[in-house]
Amino acid sequence: MIVLLKKEDYYGDYVIYRDAYPGYQADWQYYRYKFTIKPNDQILFYETNDYGKTKIFKGKISTIKPYSSERLVIQMDSSHHITAKNPTVYRTTQGFYLVFHSSLFKNVFFKKR
Repeated sequence: MIVLLKKEDYYGDYVIYRDAYPGYQADWQYYRYKFTIKPNDQILFYETNDYGKTKIFKGKISTIKPYSSERLVIQMDSSHHITAKNPTVYRTTQGFYLVFHSSLFKNVFFKKR
């Protein structure tokens, strides 16, 4: 049975989903990008550079329910190429993962840790 998502299901920590397309690029992204969605609906997107310095991009989340499962809507305070558009949510029998469309990398896959 496919998981039906509610807003609370999105709260948590997310990392690059390396199993979607394993290899060098996925590993590189894994060490650079992650994000957290907090119960107060705040999203913190982390970008770490080659020198270990992390920049934090902040925003808010909400959800819409066009069908039986709620979809994630992100409003960032400042622009980032990964979070510029809302993610596509892919639901499975075990849970879900998010796919963001980046202007630099095309599709970027995240899963909840």
